Amino acid sequence: MKDEKKIKDYLEENNLDAESTESGLYYIINVPGSNDHPEQTDEVNIAYAGTLLNGNLFDSSNSSTFVLNHLIEGLREGIPLLGKGGEGVFFIPSELGYGGNSQPDIPANSVLIFEVTLIDF
Repeated sequence: MKDEKKIKDYLEENNLDAESTESGLYYIINVPGSNDHPEQTDEVNIAYAGTLLNGNLFDSSNSSTFVLNHLIEGLREGIPLLGKGGEGVFFIPSELGYGGNSQPDIPANSVLIFEVTLIDF
């Protein structure tokens, strides 16, 4: 995975201890939430802040609702790790984000950091 070193360096520099999945998603679960976890076809209501590794905020919301399987792969994989009321941080390599496609305020091939609270689903 091409972004693994960037993510590991960031975690080390910031003294963070994260778990990882086979796909390369790194995550920290701060609050696990309930025992109920969303399915890919569920609508999820989340509060979130999305930043780049350099700390630049590109998006945030106190409450937004999305169909889980309509989100980027890193969030489709990460959000179900949370139960209702759960809070976590996801370190998403570019191939699980927008890849080589730039977005407003997100350069191509960017590692994304999302702080997410799963409000409801």
